[in-house]
Amino acid sequence: MPSSTLTPGQLRSFHHFALNVADLKTSRQFYGTVLGLHELQGDEVPATLKSLVAEGKVANFRLPNGAILDLFYEPGLAPAHLDPKQQFTRASHLAFDIEPEAFDQAVAVLHANDVVIDHGPVSRPTGRGIYFYDPDGFLLEIRCDPPNNP
Repeated sequence: MPSSTLTPGQLRSFHHFALNVADLKTSRQFYGTVLGLHELQGDEVPATLKSLVAEGKVANFRLPNGAILDLFYEPGLAPAHLDPKQQFTRASHLAFDIEPEAFDQAVAVLHANDVVIDHGPVSRPTGRGIYFYDPDGFLLEIRCDPPNNP
């Protein structure tokens, strides 16, 4: 009789995160240029998404840990609430990890691109973080571990 639960380790890793976006061009620029994520091109695009990518309905980005961020173009997507702190989904936020030495540069990049900051930078025993919004109002975080103390 098969087990009614998965055992630890059967789920190997985080695979992808999908976001609906109202303006694919703006979101591609934000995730690819401002945040510096690698956009999948040509043979890198999964076969199941090639036609949607070619039609301009999907863009895929590889995160540094190998996970994928999928952006699905939804032209009829309701605009984000005027108050960006009003969450429009049950998801809380998507966090990107960065080396502690590069954290301040990431904060400067967000400011230089007039990205709407929710709060931060904050410092905690677990490291530093800054929370901000993508062009569709989804809450993101860039965080780093505490620097190593010699």
